[in-house]
Amino acid sequence: MFTILLVLLIIVAVLMIGIILLQKSEGSGMSGSSAASMFGGALTGAAAGNFLTRATAILATIFFILCAALALVSAKSDMASQQSNLRQELVEQAANEVSGPISNTTPDGASDALDSVSE
Repeated sequence: MFTILLVLLIIVAVLMIGIILLQKSEGSGMSGSSAASMFGGALTGAAAGNFLTRATAILATIFFILCAALALVSAKSDMASQQSNLRQELVEQAANEVSGPISNTTPDGASDALDSVSE
């Protein structure tokens, strides 16, 4: 699910970059000559501006929705892995309590003092 959303986000980002570059800016941008030739002259003047503005707004909305969806999916997968690790630690802890202590030696290998006194 995460991979699909990420691919969609990249596609929307590339489309949005292209549409933004086509828009007319104060310096006339790329839309002055290329928009008329790309769309066969149908989108010239105000029609091109309205279409490109609306397309940019739609793509930006989709971009933000995909970002939020990716954040939710990522948070849920992180939460699941943390719960899995916690569950594994609890199972190991319960198994150690049932089996009891394995030996009566200290970390340096010496026997416990109480065992040597009682024998």
